[in-house]
Amino acid sequence: MKSTGRLFVISAPSGTGKTTVVRRLLSHYPHVIESISYTTRTPRVGEVHGTAYYFVERTTFERLVREGFFAEWAEVHGALYGTPAEPIRSALTRGDHVVLDIDVQGGMTLKKAFPEAATIFLMPPSEDELKRRLRGRGTEAEDAIARRLTNAHREMTFKDRYEYCVINDEVDRAVAEIAKIMGLNRG
Repeated sequence: MKSTGRLFVISAPSGTGKTTVVRRLLSHYPHVIESISYTTRTPRVGEVHGTAYYFVERTTFERLVREGFFAEWAEVHGALYGTPAEPIRSALTRGDHVVLDIDVQGGMTLKKAFPEAATIFLMPPSEDELKRRLRGRGTEAEDAIARRLTNAHREMTFKDRYEYCVINDEVDRAVAEIAKIMGLNRG
């Protein structure tokens, strides 16, 4: 009989490489699944509905909030983001490990809803590197980048509330460290 899965929350300031790290983790460990969040923000180039996020209108998102659909939700950078509760519960019951790639507000709320969740905070190697990564995306205007940097400083004050802190100075090294925290073995 398969054991119950574990929930892992990974949070990081925008531009830290959280999405890249999570994607690499999922590609190395196919028995780990990612919960797909809902958002009201506009898709970035290459993002596909139902893969990166479920992109919905604000009115739809607000209706889902009223219906109790989300385990957590928050407004971040002017858009709404939420984690659906039922897919997490189903995956954990099946024995799958679930990774959530969410902001610090969501991470703290989710820890209350799922106290058994392990929390991992991903840090950029430096502020200069964080700026370089945000500008390197080429997806946002300078004022949006400035807002993300201001938010990053606030978000980094939450790192001590997380059980683990991993510096993303090199993607494969960060993935290996997170896999170790999760108790995963390749193969």
